[in-house]
Amino acid sequence: MELTLDRSGGHHLIRATAHDWIRVDERRLCRSFVLMPDRLEDWPPTTAAGIDAAHLDQLLALAPELIVLGTGARQVFLPARLQARVLARGVGLEVMGNDAAARTYNVLAAERRRVLAAFVLPG
Repeated sequence: MELTLDRSGGHHLIRATAHDWIRVDERRLCRSFVLMPDRLEDWPPTTAAGIDAAHLDQLLALAPELIVLGTGARQVFLPARLQARVLARGVGLEVMGNDAAARTYNVLAAERRRVLAAFVLPG
């Protein structure tokens, strides 16, 4: 799905998504990653079920105000104990499929929010 053609505001922008890749700016990514307006890095999980406390701590260490978690082609909620781990730190958590997470990230990044998007990809 093509999302946008322009990179605006000097921040990373998601330009397109597919079931097994996401294009950030001009880069096609096929492995799970973490994205913030000023940061792009690999992230270990390859399935939503594989997300554990250490993976969430890696995200929390980046001090986001909100985490948008893309769990793949479909929305897969985290176990309550993992959700509570994020919420106890005062950080918002939204879980959705990758397409919806990409759109949400772009809107929040354009608003200059301290948003972190983490995407699970099978590669």
